[in-house]
Amino acid sequence: MIKARGVHHIAFSTADMKGQLEFFSDVLGLPLVAIFPMHGVPGGIHAFLEGAEECLISFVQLPVMAEIEIEFGKTHAGSGALPSAPGTLQHLALVVDSDDELLAMRDRIRSRGVNVMGPIDHGMCRSIYFAGLEGLTLEIATSDEAVDPKHWIDPEAAAEVGITGEALDRLAKPTGFERPAEPVPQPPYDPAKPHMQYPKEVYEQMLAMTDEQIAEASSFAEPPVP
Repeated sequence: MIKARGVHHIAFSTADMKGQLEFFSDVLGLPLVAIFPMHGVPGGIHAFLEGAEECLISFVQLPVMAEIEIEFGKTHAGSGALPSAPGTLQHLALVVDSDDELLAMRDRIRSRGVNVMGPIDHGMCRSIYFAGLEGLTLEIATSDEAVDPKHWIDPEAAAEVGITGEALDRLAKPTGFERPAEPVPQPPYDPAKPHMQYPKEVYEQMLAMTDEQIAEASSFAEPPVP
């Protein structure tokens, strides 16, 4: 079955690229693997640190970001138990392979002067918690085995958010999909569906373009350093 199999990268907005890269590299041990101008975005800088072989932590800096205020309870949660606006990142959990590595990361982070809470045992994982720069709420976790849905899908909790019966079964076993012989065309614009934010005229033009036209206009594959 065709499906997304994991996270390639997660990108955070920042007004302090240097500080964020130093924190994630020195405090958490993630190596910087890329930093380059964002193609087609004036003043934009994009950077990537390696979290795992196929999982990257990314930061995007645009000049205007320095003018946007952080507001806990809206733009940021501030801890793993507090709210932020729907659709925002509540917290990020990184992974290590064992309890020994979890304790080693706790000690590494504390050795850099950053307060750490935990480990805390959640059953499905054991975690430590701490804050990052610019209001990020961060976690490092480890598990002995994969999460077993038989034990961790709680029908009562699902019912509280309106998921019951067949709907719950469908979420646990998504419908399969095989790529058709011909590409699926761009669907008509539907305001009820989620959409990226562009000026209306620009977005209409983009939706009218073919995939090949989008690729030709937007792709930039050459690395910044030959």
